Parts: sequence; structure tokens; C-alpha cells
Amino acid sequence: MNDQYLTGKSNYFEDFEVGTVIKHFRGKTVTENEAVTICHMVMNTAQGHFNDHMVAQAYKAGLSNVSESLVYGGVTISIVIGLAYQDTGEQVIQEVGMTNLRLLGPVLHGNTLYAYTEVLEKQDTQEDAGLITFRHYGVDEKNNVVFEGDRTALVRKHPAYEY
Repeated sequence: MNDQYLTGKSNYFEDFEVGTVIKHFRGKTVTENEAVTICHMVMNTAQGHFNDHMVAQAYKAGLSNVSESLVYGGVTISIVIGLAYQDTGEQVIQEVGMTNLRLLGPVLHGNTLYAYTEVLEKQDTQEDAGLITFRHYGVDEKNNVVFEGDRTALVRKHPAYEY
């Protein structure tokens, strides 16, 4: 048996149990540069993501409850899924879909995001793989849940042979 694995040894279809909650190890601070750059790359023109002066004026006038630019939701979702991927995606053959995406609270430039994953459902669909539905949660450094969404993936089963 070779102890050199290219991926983790405990993230195959059989290793996930419905009801299990995983706290992912890493966190990620959202920098202003990446948040604004990605916002512009996808042509999001909502000024609340990049016009600090307008956001501050709206806050002072009582029109907004945030005094700083907001991170575009696509960035929040991407970071949370990315943080969860090392534990939930190494054996994925196919991403099947994402549903029930909800942005639950504001994320501001400089906030740090962490991810949790709950295993919602497993379906043994083929000889070498099965479908798993994960619910990913994103929390900020104050433990506020800012994102929740379900991701279904076709996950490889343990190989019949050892490396």
C-alpha cells in the first residue's frame, strides 16, 4: 500500500453520513480589491458595492443600515463554496446543481468568512459514485450566518483497489 494520496482518504461517497456537520478549517478575509474587481468583471453596476461616498451618504440620511460598501453576493457564495471544497469536492465527478441560495446578512470589505457544511441527502446512484446534497453555510468573524445554499454533486466511491 502506498501512503502517497493525491487527495484526501476520507471524502469519498461512503465517508459522508446524512446529518453530519463539518466545520471547515480555513477562513478567508474579503479584500476590497477582489470584491470590487469581481463585481466589475461580472458587470454588476450596483454602486453599493464600490461607491463608498454614496453608501456613506445613504447611511447618514437613514436610507441604509450599512455605512460601508457591500461585498457582491456572488463573491460571498464563491468564497464559502471554495472554503468547503477541500472537504466536499475532491472526489466530485460532476457538479449537478445549486439550489436554495440565500444571502442572509451583509458582508463588508474586510470581513472574514468561514464555512460549515451539513450533509443533507445521499443517493447511491451508480456502481462507482453517488449523489450527495450538501448545505453550505457561510459565517462571518462575528459568527453571523451570511450565506446558506444547497449543492448537489456526483461523488466518487472508494476505489476497489489501493494505490
